[in-house]
Amino acid sequence: MNISKFPQDKENSMNLEKYSIGVGDRFGHQGNAQLKAFLTAKQQGVDVVPVWNKSNREHTIIGTNPEDTRREADAAVKKMGWPGAYHVDADHIGLGNVDKFMAHADFFTLDVADFIGKAPGEAELKAFEQSMSKYIGKLNIPGVQREISVSAESLHTIAAKYLYAVKEAAKTYQHILKSKGEGKFIVEVSMDETDAPQTPVEMFFILAAIAQEGIPAQTIAPKFSGKFLKGIDYVGNPNAFAQEFEEDVLVIARAVNVFHLPKNLKLSVHSGSDKFSLYPHIRQVLKKHQAGLHLKTAGTTWLEELIGLAAAGGEGLTIAQEVYAQSFARRDELCKPYATVVEIDPAKLPAPAQVNQWTSAQFVSALQHEQKNPEFNIHFRQMLHVAFKVAAEMGTRYTSALDKYEASVSASVTGNILNRHLKPLFIG
Repeated sequence: MNISKFPQDKENSMNLEKYSIGVGDRFGHQGNAQLKAFLTAKQQGVDVVPVWNKSNREHTIIGTNPEDTRREADAAVKKMGWPGAYHVDADHIGLGNVDKFMAHADFFTLDVADFIGKAPGEAELKAFEQSMSKYIGKLNIPGVQREISVSAESLHTIAAKYLYAVKEAAKTYQHILKSKGEGKFIVEVSMDETDAPQTPVEMFFILAAIAQEGIPAQTIAPKFSGKFLKGIDYVGNPNAFAQEFEEDVLVIARAVNVFHLPKNLKLSVHSGSDKFSLYPHIRQVLKKHQAGLHLKTAGTTWLEELIGLAAAGGEGLTIAQEVYAQSFARRDELCKPYATVVEIDPAKLPAPAQVNQWTSAQFVSALQHEQKNPEFNIHFRQMLHVAFKVAAEMGTRYTSALDKYEASVSASVTGNILNRHLKPLFIG
């Protein structure tokens, strides 16, 4: 296979650093507070690059646009004196919506989950299988303990399942390339929003296809086993995840070597935020193999805003209570776009009339992700996670409250990213 050198391995190309974290900010008010957490981590000896990510879906629901995200990131970097790299991610995009992000993003997450399982052309399928036939038999992935075998049949099945999706990613990449130029942006290939996790063998041949298509992927987001529900901890077997994560790290190292992919290619974990039980396992694997990581997303900033408002009391608490009351009444509508990543038991949601009587401390206890707190309610938290549309409909009433109670809100945002994400993952 004759693959030219990728732009990321050349001078003056945009390279994603070893550790990076995606941070969302739906209302564009918390850039300073978010950066404060990264600055504190830097002062403690760990360089983690912030990547502001916001999907087309979130822009549509809130009524913002990609220019707003870029403006916020640039302003926060200037205000806080951030000395390092930072990026703005066009999150989960494809050919149909990438153009609106083109001028403002320098990180593009190419989401191809919808194309997995679609049949490639017969000639393309045959050519790929022939190019990979030398790997039939025992597949050598240094560090992987169990034996991995490839048959002609399994190679055909993998190619038939994933080749079309990779070619769709290549179309989007080429479209971006024509607009922005070689080496001027970062590419992630995302396959996490699909039904089944990828095996190490599948990952190996997916990376082979990415290399053949000339996609200079610096991160790849596979699907892992277990449930990655929005805003709450991992549901599944953390030890099983740890094995999958380590095997994927080892497969990437092997693929970089044999397919000449960008040397800084690393895993991207689309966590849905707050997968605290996985952090010790991730940290251990990163340290063991000196591997990089992109985590998307660290901290649910929107929920930290609500926590900060509620903690401030007064109008802040009233707004938080009203957001919950409306979300309770509109549960089906608000959950629909996130149906595969939330699991809310309506019977375990407190009645709005009850919540309206809560003190600041009671509201914060139910919402803040402190698992040892007996008042913490994962159903309440998930309900509010998808309720940002309600706050958006409040318009300036909500955003003015963020300004009025900035001290309380920013303390919540900074403390969450630093203490619950950066420290356990990278500082210890």
